[in-house]
Amino acid sequence: MIREPIYKSTPLKELRPTQITVGLREVDAKRRRWREKHGKKAGEFLASHMIPVVLGPEERRYVTDHHHLARALHDEGVKAVATTVVLDLSRLDRDAFWVVLDNLGLMHPFDARGRRQPYRDIPGSIDKLADDPYRSLAGELRRIGGYAKDTTPFSEFLWADFLRRRIDRKEVDGHFERAVDAALKLAKSGEADYLPGWCGPTDD
Repeated sequence: MIREPIYKSTPLKELRPTQITVGLREVDAKRRRWREKHGKKAGEFLASHMIPVVLGPEERRYVTDHHHLARALHDEGVKAVATTVVLDLSRLDRDAFWVVLDNLGLMHPFDARGRRQPYRDIPGSIDKLADDPYRSLAGELRRIGGYAKDTTPFSEFLWADFLRRRIDRKEVDGHFERAVDAALKLAKSGEADYLPGWCGPTDD
């Protein structure tokens, strides 16, 4: 028997991230798409985009995916979203909770320069997520077919880190479309063949 997911309406201000950054350019794109929805369509969209969470200490809800969507809706003034619990770790103390989350690959404690940080640096609310322009670059690269969507946790951050090491930050900030073109060439090269969703040419 297939069980339907159980969801709960959760105030956005109560959601806690499991990463330090998002791509604010990507957040802005989601905000624009949200503004195009009205009335019934807006309600249907929220009902069909459940945000997966892990229950942590004190039954706080930690987002494991859709951070960009959550941030976009928050910035647009949406008060609550549908969440579904994918794992209950509420019985653990705080230190054990973060260690388990880390080892399950359900968190990404890396800053906007791609450097790993202590768990305490993960912000306590969605609105405090910092901007990583390379995450936006990786998101745009996937949208134009640079690589395939993949189930690997935080796969777009792996692509962001790959691009961070090869494309200058000034190019990303000041000439985004040109940076996208450069990213696409890199994505189709053999340099990227270890990354999730790589779909470059092969000799087969």
